Amino acid sequence: MQRVIFYLVLLITTTIFSQSEEEQSARATIDTFFEGFHKGDTILMKSVMSDKIIMQTAFRTKEGEDKLVEDSPANVLKAIATRTADQKWDERLLSYNIQIDGNMANVWTPYEFWFNDKFSHCGVNSFQLFKDGATWKIIYLIDTRRRSTCKVEE
Repeated sequence: MQRVIFYLVLLITTTIFSQSEEEQSARATIDTFFEGFHKGDTILMKSVMSDKIIMQTAFRTKEGEDKLVEDSPANVLKAIATRTADQKWDERLLSYNIQIDGNMANVWTPYEFWFNDKFSHCGVNSFQLFKDGATWKIIYLIDTRRRSTCKVEE
């Protein structure tokens, strides 16, 4: 029985700590982005964003039409920097799926978005990262947004 418990603990520990240093570094880039997002600190956000970042949203309209909208990083950062103190934006990442090949990474993060502690929508973020030397930078961010088919416990 002790041997079974030992192997079970070993398996769990290996699974938990199996993320490579590169995966941990790519995840830290996303975590820094959202730390800045939640604090309204656009300087912190920009520290992990490429100067040439592309930002898009894919969604379905109420009429059922699929749309792809591009937003300028300047507009996104301005909205974050100028939100009023009475607005609480809370994007809760549910998991991370990180894939890396050399100096390119994809980080897929399903999320729930809460506005002033009230559920707003859910979706997925897909981040494309490029590693220039020692630093991962976000070069592309596309997200989905939907209100239906979200499994939220309020």
